[in-house]
Amino acid sequence: MKLLMILMLAALPLHCYADSGCKLLEDVVEKTINSDISIPEYKELLQEFTDSEAAAEAMGKFKQCFLSQSHRTLKNFGLMMHTMYDSIWCNKSN
Repeated sequence: MKLLMILMLAALPLHCYADSGCKLLEDVVEKTINSDISIPEYKELLQEFTDSEAAAEAMGKFKQCFLSQSHRTLKNFGLMMHTMYDSIWCNKSN
């Protein structure tokens, strides 16, 4: 499970770097770290990105990892992601 989380987190900056735009990424991260969004709601919000029941189940487990964290940890994770968005690798003007 930890490996899955690490792989998904590693893919987040690559998504932005691939010049596909960061708005979608920011929205997904916000939904992931929002503790008010339940696992069923999260799966429904992101169903267009899942192509199988196994992928949907993995997304649910991924969300559970974040639901198990403290609010402080979630806040710090959001800050880290925004720092990456503002980095030279995610800057669209370059």
